[in-house]
Amino acid sequence: MSYHLGPNQYGKAEVRLVTVTRDGDTHHLRDLTVSTALRGDLAATHLTGDNSAVVATDTQKNTVYAFAKQAPVDEIEDFALRLGRHFVDSFDQITGARITIEEHGWERIHVDRHPHHHAFARGSDERRTVTVTVSGDQYWIVAGLTDLVVLKTTGSEFHGYPKDEYTTLPETTDRILATAVTARWRYQTAEVKWSHTFLEIRKVLLETFAEKHSLSLQQTLYAMGAAVLEAHPEVAEIRLSMPNKHHFLVDLSPFGLENENEVYYAADRPYGLIEGGVVRDDAEDPGPAWS
Repeated sequence: MSYHLGPNQYGKAEVRLVTVTRDGDTHHLRDLTVSTALRGDLAATHLTGDNSAVVATDTQKNTVYAFAKQAPVDEIEDFALRLGRHFVDSFDQITGARITIEEHGWERIHVDRHPHHHAFARGSDERRTVTVTVSGDQYWIVAGLTDLVVLKTTGSEFHGYPKDEYTTLPETTDRILATAVTARWRYQTAEVKWSHTFLEIRKVLLETFAEKHSLSLQQTLYAMGAAVLEAHPEVAEIRLSMPNKHHFLVDLSPFGLENENEVYYAADRPYGLIEGGVVRDDAEDPGPAWS
């Protein structure tokens, strides 16, 4: 029998980072979860326990906090790129770094219709995300969002699918369509106004979901991805994961009542999971951006 060490990486997962920037009486809050992963000449620690090349995960955690103090966290893409470049540039044995950040949303509380200077309420479970991969002098930036929950009460059908002895799902020409969108898009350039572009892409995703008459969630997914590429030439490709949050009509006939698409129960699980991507024909090779 023969074998060898395969691809490997290590890092500090889910470092919780909250920063407060004070602009006079007005405070600005950022709430992030940062994960680091390093790759390189690390065989010795696996094979013999020699840790001379290992940048401790605790050191990686401390670097996140120190960098947040040394320069305000403005754009999460830039913060991730700073961290990734630091690890690759500072340690000869580290040839690659992957930094993943999720941003948790807080909304400023309004008092008498005026925004409070330093009080916030937690928003939805939706998070803005970014993953930066650094390898030598190259880098790749994949931004996105997760848990963007959307629903429309009509404008969705599902029919024409194969049927066998195990098929019980009735066809429908009018149904609730609901999902929790996870979308990640790979930029072709770093010359991007990160927050502005993020908000514009999010807007395209929402508007396309709302306006596209859907014959399947797959069709909706593709339409949303294609709309992003059409509107944003700086995006090379986009990948989406969209669970079907099923809403089933309740059978009211035992009570002598008709249910004309008015009363539903929302199923928790199991659920259909639809995943796919839309890629420009002339997109550059993604390298390790996704892996």
